[in-house]
Amino acid sequence: MPENWRFGPVGEADFEPLLAMRIDVMREHLERVFRYKPSRARRIFREHFDEPGMRLILLDGERVGCVGFRRHAQEIRIDSFYLDRRLHNSGLGTKILTVLLDEADAMGLPVRLEVLTGSKADRFYLRHGFMKLREDEIEGYYERPAPSARA
Repeated sequence: MPENWRFGPVGEADFEPLLAMRIDVMREHLERVFRYKPSRARRIFREHFDEPGMRLILLDGERVGCVGFRRHAQEIRIDSFYLDRRLHNSGLGTKILTVLLDEADAMGLPVRLEVLTGSKADRFYLRHGFMKLREDEIEGYYERPAPSARA
């Protein structure tokens, strides 16, 4: 299990490599729901990339992914959580999510996110205390309640 990881700030030089990683990881899933189009993938990722709260994921100093951790008044939103495909099922995603959830718990806020319908990420988030609130033909909407609501 990868141990030597950390978050770092994203810079403009990270955009293209992270976009390529996002497309590599998501393309087959987006094609399954008829939502893959290169220009759309670029536009959506650009919007998320430029929003405050995007973090680079570094392993041994190497860029291996990213995650958006966005604090709002009543919630934390997680989006754009992508890891290099070679690290899938390595335990790194669980370590990263655990750190993010601990941060959210320290703020006393619920965490919300969206997952493509039919994605393997569904099981990942359910294992970590998220509940599926609703689902449509494109996305499932999830929430992990604030600590006070879980007590």
